[in-house]
Amino acid sequence: MALEITDANFEEAVLQSEKPVLVDFWAAWCGPCRMVGPVIEEISKEYEGKAVIGKLDVDANQEFAAKYGVRNIPTVLMFKGGEVVGRQVGVAPKNVYTEAIDGLL
Repeated sequence: MALEITDANFEEAVLQSEKPVLVDFWAAWCGPCRMVGPVIEEISKEYEGKAVIGKLDVDANQEFAAKYGVRNIPTVLMFKGGEVVGRQVGVAPKNVYTEAIDGLL
């Protein structure tokens, strides 16, 4: 299951991770987010132990959404070494996310 990322654990879970991190910025009321959600869950199972796959609810956690300029959701950010190395805004096919992760492994 995808890791629940919050403003409180973002620094440790994302910025200090030694593995690549994919963060899905989403909200419960967002229709396209509900389309991406199951794909993110699938990816989290497939990449368990290789990469950190997480979800951040932008309604409950606005600090890091604002810091990284997330204005539209869903937005998926890829991090490596504490830096943003990729961004996907809107719904994308699963392979777009998995190819991004594979490129960081």
